[in-house]
Amino acid sequence: MANSKLKKNLKLLDVFCIASGAMISSGLFILPGIAHARAGSAVVLSYLIAGLLAMTGMLSQAEIISAMPKAGGDYFYINRTMGPAVGTVGGIMTWISLCLKTSFALIGMAAFTAFIIDLDIRIIGIVLCIVFFLINLIGVKEAARLQIFLVLGLFIILISYIIFGIPYMHVKNLENFAPNGIGSIFATSGFVFVSYGGLLKIASIAEEVDEPAKTVPLGMIFSLLAVTILYVLVVLVTSGILGNSVINNSMTPISDGANIFWGYPGQIILSIAAMLAFISTANAGVMSSARYPFAMSRDSLIPEIFGKTHKRFNTPYTALAISCLFIISTLFFKLEILVKMASTVLFLAFVFSCLCVIVLRESRIQNYQPKFQTPLYPWVQIIGIIGSIFLIVEMGLAAVFASSILIIAGLSIYCFYGSIRTNKEYALLHLVERITDRELTKRGLEDELKEIIMQRDEIKEDKFDKLINNAYVLDCDKRLDLDSLFKILSSQASKELDISEKKIYNKLYKREGESTTAISPTLAIPHIIVDGQHKFTIILARCKKGIKFSESAKSIKTVFLLIGTKDERNFHLRALSAIAQIVQDKNFEKNWMNAKNIEGLKDAVLLAKRKRVR
Repeated sequence: MANSKLKKNLKLLDVFCIASGAMISSGLFILPGIAHARAGSAVVLSYLIAGLLAMTGMLSQAEIISAMPKAGGDYFYINRTMGPAVGTVGGIMTWISLCLKTSFALIGMAAFTAFIIDLDIRIIGIVLCIVFFLINLIGVKEAARLQIFLVLGLFIILISYIIFGIPYMHVKNLENFAPNGIGSIFATSGFVFVSYGGLLKIASIAEEVDEPAKTVPLGMIFSLLAVTILYVLVVLVTSGILGNSVINNSMTPISDGANIFWGYPGQIILSIAAMLAFISTANAGVMSSARYPFAMSRDSLIPEIFGKTHKRFNTPYTALAISCLFIISTLFFKLEILVKMASTVLFLAFVFSCLCVIVLRESRIQNYQPKFQTPLYPWVQIIGIIGSIFLIVEMGLAAVFASSILIIAGLSIYCFYGSIRTNKEYALLHLVERITDRELTKRGLEDELKEIIMQRDEIKEDKFDKLINNAYVLDCDKRLDLDSLFKILSSQASKELDISEKKIYNKLYKREGESTTAISPTLAIPHIIVDGQHKFTIILARCKKGIKFSESAKSIKTVFLLIGTKDERNFHLRALSAIAQIVQDKNFEKNWMNAKNIEGLKDAVLLAKRKRVR
């Protein structure tokens, strides 16, 4: 789609603040009172359990985003992993979840506006949506700058609250720790899970992050750890300060706690902090939710108009406008409905993330090359899937019903619109192909992942890349002797360079007789100089059963043949240097030997880590 490229403006601090600001809002300033009424002081464990479960989804997301940093976040990789039908469901669900969480933040402001000014929350919400639309229309970098200011202010206020509040805690307020039993702790974990929804917002803007493969995983990990610790400590201090009669169902529990040890000025300070949190969540919500219809439009799953970007600011203005209109419409929902729906959709998004990691790894797609890998695979993913489904069920039939409705709605949109407009290859087909040993795929997904890697790593083709792209590749399943190899290579080089096949063959044998060109037990780089000017070629060969080059190199499986004229000597040396770097890449040998075809062999060379010389 023309004019749909996004700017890479965001750094690690931006990523950290966008995710943190998206999480610290109603989940901290509104929900603790409602959640305390459900689980008692054990609500601290509910927040901790929710944070640990969010960690499983976050680690899975971080891995996939480090491989596919594209706008649309989890929608994009769900689509490329599970197929467009599941991708449509996932994209719509996550978009709705982000919009609901944004609406939840705006509604939460109603409890605090009474301390400052008496206005209807709907008016405030509508005005703020318009303001955030304009900020994000100008550019994501400008929105991120606002986010940094808001989040740093929040952290300073909340850390001060913890430090000054600890001396005012009373043990008796924590004695009846779990009055409603263990089951209520898990059910409440599902209820407060929406507090961690900000993690999805980073996935959606990954295409606009500088060095996303490194920056996004670090930003997500630091953000989730910091916010989980902050949640647990703030809720623990508040539970210890306020008695059950005060905190239960309070809409302003943190401000009530501050009032105990800072008085009315403290209550105002925490109310201002809450307002900053709501603003930061709404800002991040508008910023990220728009990237889902934008990405879905690029894949032709929804109308093309959603993928248009502003000519001046290069931002997805149509998707921004639609997201803001939907957010405004949800301002009229009841608070508890918003929370349950947002948490349910968030659980499903994390389930999809965990499933995608399993499918991508087990399908063994060559060009799936994440820079960050989830530790303890696949146990992290299994715990994430089972835990999320368990907490959805614990939340009750309403959550299960909402999940079913959203899935049906997503599938309906795909069936009536997307199914007749898109036919992209996806990883699940590769997994089925591997299990059944049937050919179901071509090069669609591999080529797309290759392009993503080149964009992610900012790879710009040099002369060596161009030669590899056009190179002849010999891929042999049977064992070869050196004579047969040199005859094949000489014949092909003769056609490319217009030089006698016999001359090339003799030079190869002469060069090998002087000293073997095998530089390891499995790798050889024969290279010769020929007569003429401005001639150079590279030929690749893979022999799975091996080639005997010498007594010390009896099973060469990888061959790079370099042939050039004297005037190409400098490039000859650069090519040798490039090959030396390529074969030292820790993944090269595995990718080379596992490549399914000639294009896969070329990709193993082209995508290996090396310095390029223009």
